[in-house]
Order: sequence, then C-alpha cells, then structure tokens
Amino acid sequence: MVALPIVNDSREEVACTPIPVEAAYFNRQAVLPHGVDVEHVRAAMVDFTHFLGVINRQLHGEGIERLESILMPANFSSMVGEFGISALARHAPTIAKNRYHNGHPDIIPKGLYPNDAIQYAHEGIEVKASRYLKGWQGHNAEASWLMVFVFDSNRPADASNGVAPRPFSYLLVAGAQLVAEDWSVAPRGAGSRRTATASVKPSGYEKMMANWIYKVPAVGSVQQILDLQESAS
Repeated sequence: MVALPIVNDSREEVACTPIPVEAAYFNRQAVLPHGVDVEHVRAAMVDFTHFLGVINRQLHGEGIERLESILMPANFSSMVGEFGISALARHAPTIAKNRYHNGHPDIIPKGLYPNDAIQYAHEGIEVKASRYLKGWQGHNAEASWLMVFVFDSNRPADASNGVAPRPFSYLLVAGAQLVAEDWSVAPRGAGSRRTATASVKPSGYEKMMANWIYKVPAVGSVQQILDLQESAS
C-alpha cells in the first residue's frame, strides 16, 4: 500500500487524537428533559472522542487518512449525531433510542412506547451535529426539544486546499424546546433534486444558547468561534 502524503505528516499523527472534553466547560445549570443531565451528555461526548481516536490511530498506523478526511462532511456529521444518540441512551437510564426507522424524535422516554419505537411523537429529544454555530438544519419544522453538538474537524478537501491537519474537537452543545415558529422552511426549487430543509430561526437559536450545555471558553462568544472558523476556511 502506498501511503498518501498527508498520512506521513507528523501533524496528521497528532490530529488522530481528538481534543479532550473538559468537565469545566459544562454549564451545570443547563436544563435537560426526560431525566437526562449534563453528566450524561459529558459521558456521551467522551465516548465519541475515545471511539474516534481509536479508529483514527488505527487508520494512521495502516497509512490511511482519518475518518473525517474520508467521509463526506454531511456523512461525518451524521455519524457524530448518531453516535451521540446511542451514547446518550446508553448512559441515561430514563431514555431510549427511537427504534422506528427515521422515527421522530431520535430519543424518547424509555418504555413509553412499545419496543421503544414510534414513527412520530412530541415527547423526546431530537439530536443534530453540525460544524456550524448558526443555521442548524432539519428536514421538518416541528415542535421538538432540539440538542445540537457543534464540532470542528478537517474535511476531505482540506489536504488539497492546503488546510493543515487538526484534531476533532467539540466547540458547543446547546438545546431547548422549540416550537414550529422557531423554524423557517426553504422549499425545493423547480428542477432541484435537494429535499426541502428547515433551519432554526433566531428565536430558536436564542432559546438554545440561553440553555447552552457545553462551550469552549478559550474562544469566548459564539461570534468569536464563527470568526475563527471563517479564518481557518
């Protein structure tokens, strides 16, 4: 096997190990529903960084790029979110992953529905993961308790664009109960193949940021985080 040049970079080896989740960065006053608490969120985040580090170090040892440099950005974000759903359900005894295929929401109160499966319900937590700190998106403008994991990582195009390797890191976790009016919908245009998307409006963003769960203080306000992301792109 011929290793790609980026894999031989010492910075690539360092980037295989995610930035640790810091207990001091959590908001212990954050309010979460259905028996979930901040410690459950912390444990789920630690599980993911451990998982990603194990996988990436093994890949690096085989001369293969890191997972975030292989997967399409949307697919990697989906993996971060799906892992978070499973890990939260594993750590919090009062909730379960919704076993209904594409059921809403992602997490439901344990034992409330037969086999912990329901196509649509109001009770529960919808989970998203995103590289962006605003404009969080979903497929439907629905009332739900939304939790978003915001992270920073490389993308597949970074190596060819001269962007240096950097470790995965969580920047922010926020969540709140949103109503349908907290979403805006962008319908599919004529001739477009993309699905209609719903985005969190400023009203919903403000609710979520008022109940932030995890925030990296080194970058301060959300605007500072956005500025850093823009300068790195």
